[in-house]
Amino acid sequence: VQLVESGGGLVQAGGSLGLSCAASGSIISVGAMGWYRQAPGKERELVAVISSTGSTHSADSMEDRFTISRDNAKNTLFLQMSSLKPEDTAMYYCAAPAADIWGQGTLVAVSS
Repeated sequence: VQLVESGGGLVQAGGSLGLSCAASGSIISVGAMGWYRQAPGKERELVAVISSTGSTHSADSMEDRFTISRDNAKNTLFLQMSSLKPEDTAMYYCAAPAADIWGQGTLVAVSS
């Protein structure tokens, strides 16, 4: 399975953005999936994860602003982001961590 993210871009603070991650094969087989991000000069951090049955967990700092979802029938993972802040600027990666499958990333830049 390969993962390809899309939807990144430049947005003003307070704005919203939606990311998608298209898988080349069935995402049911890879189990839980997640979004991670890495800002310049910082370590990669978890944004949110979702199990194959839809249970979710988000990082505390993003729980009220970011929503993860998945469409198993379309083999696609989503991340809806709202109330974006400049500190949300990062490369966002989709992944199936248990299978160690990662996408190439999509850049999100939030201007103040």
